[in-house]
Amino acid sequence: MNALPAEAFSERLPSKVEIANADQLRRILVGTLDEEGRTTLNLATEPGEIAQVTLTPAIAQTFLDVLRLIASGKGFRVIPVNAQLTTQEAADLLNVSRPFLIKLLEEGAIPFTKANRHRRVSAEALLAYKAERDARRAQALSDMAAFDAEEGLL
Repeated sequence: MNALPAEAFSERLPSKVEIANADQLRRILVGTLDEEGRTTLNLATEPGEIAQVTLTPAIAQTFLDVLRLIASGKGFRVIPVNAQLTTQEAADLLNVSRPFLIKLLEEGAIPFTKANRHRRVSAEALLAYKAERDARRAQALSDMAAFDAEEGLL
């Protein structure tokens, strides 16, 4: 049997075995969620010993999100909210070009700091900008759909 890669999923895509494992675990986890989104798992810690762990809804949902990414064959990175990102990392997270991100920074749309010549963007500020941008986009789509309905274009 081939050894499975140990590199993080930010450096590679999941293997077929990892995809299957993640999908199996995702289905098990979904089946154990209560109506509030919590789950209690029984884990074998040593032969004959069982530890019971209750996951809060936020932790359970986070695990499900990660398992869905792996099961879909996608790589991902975990970024702490207090992380300082390079402009390339920030651009990648927003799915925009680095020059476009720098334009946003220079216009004041996203706060940043400078370390010597290098700009650094806090993940918290970037995620706040992304949430605001996504809300504006959703509202614009909603407005367009409402206009189309009013004009009988649907």
